Amino acid sequence: MKKTLAILSLLALLFTLAACGSEEAPAANGEPTVIKLGVVGESNEAWQVAKKTLADQNIDLQIVSFSDYTLPNQALSDGEIDLNAFQHYAYLRNDCEKNGYDLTVIGETVIAPLGLFSQKISDISELKEGDKIAIPSDVTNGGRSLKVLEGAGVIEVDPAAGYTPFVTDITSNPLNIEFIEVEASLTAGLLPDVTAAMINSGHAVDNGLIPSQDAVYLEPVAEGADNPYINVIVARTEDKDNEAFKKVVAAYQTDEVIKVIEEVSKGSSIPVWTKK
Repeated sequence: MKKTLAILSLLALLFTLAACGSEEAPAANGEPTVIKLGVVGESNEAWQVAKKTLADQNIDLQIVSFSDYTLPNQALSDGEIDLNAFQHYAYLRNDCEKNGYDLTVIGETVIAPLGLFSQKISDISELKEGDKIAIPSDVTNGGRSLKVLEGAGVIEVDPAAGYTPFVTDITSNPLNIEFIEVEASLTAGLLPDVTAAMINSGHAVDNGLIPSQDAVYLEPVAEGADNPYINVIVARTEDKDNEAFKKVVAAYQTDEVIKVIEEVSKGSSIPVWTKK
């Protein structure tokens, strides 16, 4: 009798453990793993390709579009989304330092050159005394704009300001250019009202512009691991080793995605993972 009771107890315990295991197994109910990815703007064709790839792996990638650059890192930090892909290293570093976000890069995407666009001039050499140039107001894209204009010989900035100078760091402005600082997504809309505007590649495409063709000046791109303007996929640091998130990176870094990037950006965005 004792042996029988022991066997029955053991069987009951094994049954209980098996039941618990089946409840915890991700594939038990067949439901996909939902991952929310934050982007800025509406041009996310490359991510749509990754989304289809991930669907075959039972991962539902939900793309959440934000209207400006100030929102996706906060949403990620607050747990409203799981990943974001809208920024470069320089922006991430500055935003984390300013707001105390604990975020980590888990993958790289593209380098998207910044362009100077205009409805009034056809070449940067046509800028004249007192002209107005709109630039993004956030510190990294605004600073990047000033560095691009410095490289083009329009202004000079204090070297001590590094990659993120402010307008107040301009040390030489021979044409007395007036800089209009606005949220990055609004620069394209100011083209009728200013001489020219520095517009991020994504926003340019969203507004029907082809950076490689329509820019009066396009930022020269320096490739390399230390380039602060490589765009990245970002997670909360506590989730940086999440296996499902690694699958998201892998689904993006494919030859099929490269073809879509080249087609949509007209060659203005350069995939960087192939350069490593």
